[in-house]
Amino acid sequence: MDGGMKDNDLSGIVSADRAHVWHHLTQHKPLETTDPKIIVEGKGMRVWDQTGREHLDAVSGAVWTVNVGYGRERIANAVRDQLLQLNYFAGSMGSIPGARFAERLIDKMPGLSRVYYANSGSEANEKAFKMVRQIAHKRFGGKKHKILYRDRDYHGTTLGALSAGGQQERNAQYGPFAPGFIEVPHCLEYRAADQGWGDLSGEAYGQRAADAIEEVILREGPETVGALCLEPVTAGGGVIPPPPGYWERVQEICRKYEVLLHIDEVVCGVGRTGTWFGYQHYGVKPDMVTMAKGVASGYAAIACLVTTEEVFDMFKSDADDPLDYFRDISTFGGCTAGPAAALENMAIIEEEDLLGNCQAMGARLMENLHGLMEKHRVIGDVRGAGLFCGAELVADRASKEPVSEALVRAVTGDCMAQGVIIGATNRSVPGYNNTLCFAPALIATPDDIDQITDAVDGALSRVFG
Repeated sequence: MDGGMKDNDLSGIVSADRAHVWHHLTQHKPLETTDPKIIVEGKGMRVWDQTGREHLDAVSGAVWTVNVGYGRERIANAVRDQLLQLNYFAGSMGSIPGARFAERLIDKMPGLSRVYYANSGSEANEKAFKMVRQIAHKRFGGKKHKILYRDRDYHGTTLGALSAGGQQERNAQYGPFAPGFIEVPHCLEYRAADQGWGDLSGEAYGQRAADAIEEVILREGPETVGALCLEPVTAGGGVIPPPPGYWERVQEICRKYEVLLHIDEVVCGVGRTGTWFGYQHYGVKPDMVTMAKGVASGYAAIACLVTTEEVFDMFKSDADDPLDYFRDISTFGGCTAGPAAALENMAIIEEEDLLGNCQAMGARLMENLHGLMEKHRVIGDVRGAGLFCGAELVADRASKEPVSEALVRAVTGDCMAQGVIIGATNRSVPGYNNTLCFAPALIATPDDIDQITDAVDGALSRVFG
């Protein structure tokens, strides 16, 4: 560890953490007798804990965020300089980094034109939902207010975002939820039989999964459905790339019934899949796009809701109506550190051709995972896009019976013991928390990729024999 800190230097930190910090997604009972893990330092692809132990981070900060890696001095300096010039002013006014980043961002998103700043992915999605509801009142007498979301997709942690959440275990114990959010089926081809669609595959499956959305619209009544919110690649629900033809048919359906297409790029956006945005793989033209995580690679909090000019114009009016504009504010959407960091983050991706590296290293990661699949029968399916890949573990390939979540945790725990941090679906989809997840930073090298899959190889051998 570069800082040279030892365990005894951090004993007070560990005690303070155990006594006062409430960690995310954590059952704290075990921490009464076990030290919490404190991440002290990060550089490139690696982080060090309080004991000085080095870990290769294969999940970009555990939640798919640090796209350009740790220790980027130029981003830190850009944030520092901006904070000294102007750290904050409410988003009802503009700022220099806010204007500059919006211009740079829109340049990467043909067909879109407006950027609304927020401070988290959950909040950005909430803004989109509010826009849909307000449009319903302004143009459709409040009737076209329903928002469709997809089984297994996740859109955030607030009650509104959970109302659009397709992960039942994430939602458990937090209801009742907001009305008017309607679920459509997932598009995981590997699980077509579980949906009652037999052995459909390829474009036939993609067509069927998309048609299922139209069936929901017709059941609910097209005059009541205002928007469809989807991840371009389902993330925490099992790393699910869309089947062939799916997105093209989805867009056709949305246009047919005047349903706004809202794409949640919180995970996939800004390079994760090898393009600037995941939807750009599929030729889709969304009405709204939300993003967060990789926008500034975690160097500052920032999220964006990006819309077409047509959506923006729906909130402009010459009428003397005090309620006619988008009456919303994000306090920390006015922080200037976010767009300042995002500008440098985008410049690094461009200058170092990290999109190209993502494509090349993503191909290597998939090749390695397919190699592991040939060796370990517990791997039933391998899927992904760019440096965002998953390996679904099954007890039996013929029946596709998922392995238990406890066994998946044993694999991730074994990798952690080897000094490699990988992810997995957990406490999300009942019975299907069985996918190992990989999302290394876009700076990954061939050696990094090989170290990740070597660790998984050893873990699978030890856990499953």
